[in-house]
Amino acid sequence: MKKAFIFPGQGSQFVGMAKDLYESDDKITSRFKEADDILGYSLTDIMFNGPEEVLKQTVHTQPAIFLHSVALFESMDEQPDMTAGHSLGEFSALVASGALEFKEAIELVALRGKLMQRAGSENEGSMAAIIGMEDEAVDQVCKDAESLVQKPVVPANYNCPGQLVISGDKEAVEKAVEMAKEKGCRLAKMLPVSGAFHSPLMRPALEGLRSKLEQVQIDKADIPVYSNYTALPTSEPDKIRENLENQLMNPVQWTKTMQNMYADGARAFIEIGPGKVLQGLVKRTLKNVEINGYQ
Repeated sequence: MKKAFIFPGQGSQFVGMAKDLYESDDKITSRFKEADDILGYSLTDIMFNGPEEVLKQTVHTQPAIFLHSVALFESMDEQPDMTAGHSLGEFSALVASGALEFKEAIELVALRGKLMQRAGSENEGSMAAIIGMEDEAVDQVCKDAESLVQKPVVPANYNCPGQLVISGDKEAVEKAVEMAKEKGCRLAKMLPVSGAFHSPLMRPALEGLRSKLEQVQIDKADIPVYSNYTALPTSEPDKIRENLENQLMNPVQWTKTMQNMYADGARAFIEIGPGKVLQGLVKRTLKNVEINGYQ
């Protein structure tokens, strides 16, 4: 039975995250201290003690979830047959696959978080959850809302069948929410986020991310990594670099990723990192699979 390791993205953070791991495993303690040294500030203090308003800032959230996930993976004895991560989680998956070294990866993640937070300040946007509509119907709602408002709104996360997140200009997202409700979706609600992630409003972050990706050493992955951008497995460094760049302003194809992993033989899905969000998405996407998590 093939095992897929999956890594969570932004939104799974909480004050106190990984503190028990830090105190119980010397290997994890060492990794956390290394992360603080690399970043030049105490990320672990923010993770363990908050305050929540500081931890949920994108610039801290992304390296915090990455560190939690990777340290946990490194403390395990198991190896996957394939990996994937939701948005930020793709960077954790790339470390688990052997494509990225920890130091370069956390520097890249920290810069990505900083650039995305800055882009959210420059291009104020919003996101919303749309539940109980077919993907194609949500796609059309976004196109119609964008046409009416003349501002961008696009699908950002295809999380599982009947659950999408849309992203873009606040006025356009609000119009799309209104239209989705009119068309009978089960739930449409605005999300408390600091930016319009995976949308054209992240363009201010693109040049800085691209520049860093060009400098980072990416090795051929030992284990296939399923890309958010394509939902397909890849091991080649140039393709990985291209996928990470494209991921910034394009939707996370999580539903297709889960389906493709299943088609390629995955029957056990193990979420590694804070929270249980991905376990729930797997349950709503696939039948007859084992679902577990390490937190």
